[in-house]
Amino acid sequence: MVKVALAGGAGTGELALGVQWAKTTYDDVDRLAETLKGVHTVLSFVTGPTDPAITEQESAQKVLIDASIKAGVKRFAPSEWATAKFDHMFWYGFKDEIRTYLAEVNKEKKVIEYCLFQPGLFTNYLTYPVSSSKHVHLFETPINYHRRRALVVEGREDAIFTLTTAQDFAKVVALAVEYEGEWPVVGGIKGAAITVGQIIALGEKLRGEPFEVTRLKAKDLEAGLVAEAPWLPSVDHPSIPKESVDALSAVMLSAFLLGISAGNFEISDEWNRLLPDFRFTRPEDFLTTAWAAIDEGAKSVHTDY
Repeated sequence: MVKVALAGGAGTGELALGVQWAKTTYDDVDRLAETLKGVHTVLSFVTGPTDPAITEQESAQKVLIDASIKAGVKRFAPSEWATAKFDHMFWYGFKDEIRTYLAEVNKEKKVIEYCLFQPGLFTNYLTYPVSSSKHVHLFETPINYHRRRALVVEGREDAIFTLTTAQDFAKVVALAVEYEGEWPVVGGIKGAAITVGQIIALGEKLRGEPFEVTRLKAKDLEAGLVAEAPWLPSVDHPSIPKESVDALSAVMLSAFLLGISAGNFEISDEWNRLLPDFRFTRPEDFLTTAWAAIDEGAKSVHTDY
């Protein structure tokens, strides 16, 4: 049993038995190091605005890393929890900066063990707008099973998605915390590899009719043009101000679709190999159960975890 600190994303829910809450600052290394004394592993969930010109996320995590090193923390997981690459996806720029920073502080000698946990896209997003986990805030993606529609890049329906349920992801991270070997720097968590076309086909099977699929040209998306899209996914996320959602949705659609085509969601399998006994939930199994319940009127599914 090791002492773990979660940074960021504390929420307002009731704390579980044995969990302590501490108010601290991310602008004072010494003060934060004092808070982290005795902690073995830090998991960072620091997020922030989508504007790449705003660097609070970078600064906060750099201070958190420096404080962790000063406090003698053994392991650090930066705020990754998503893609292997960040091509086109400007809102993840701070993650790339932190990758560089962690490599730099360990350049001469290893001062802190770290892992970039990467699960791809949570399978749960395909139950939108119905909640399918206890803690993940869902928003609309370019493939919408509920509305039976999809937006894709023309000619790139063979692009690979890694889908991992939030439930499996949480269990793997918990096992990783207890793992006695050295953490891999790149920590792919590969629930299932599936193409964009296969995700749509699965949706059509589960929803019982063909989807309305709109194919957008890559050159238009690269120019920021989404006029041919008959609808825009609404990116309703706690880190995005309500007044900015409409303006950002078009920009983020282009970036998200281009990121898929660039292979951002094609995840490696480091933790699959390190935890060979773990059995991942197949997308078809998870979504078949979920949509059967939703079609019967369920307001939430799979929310026991």
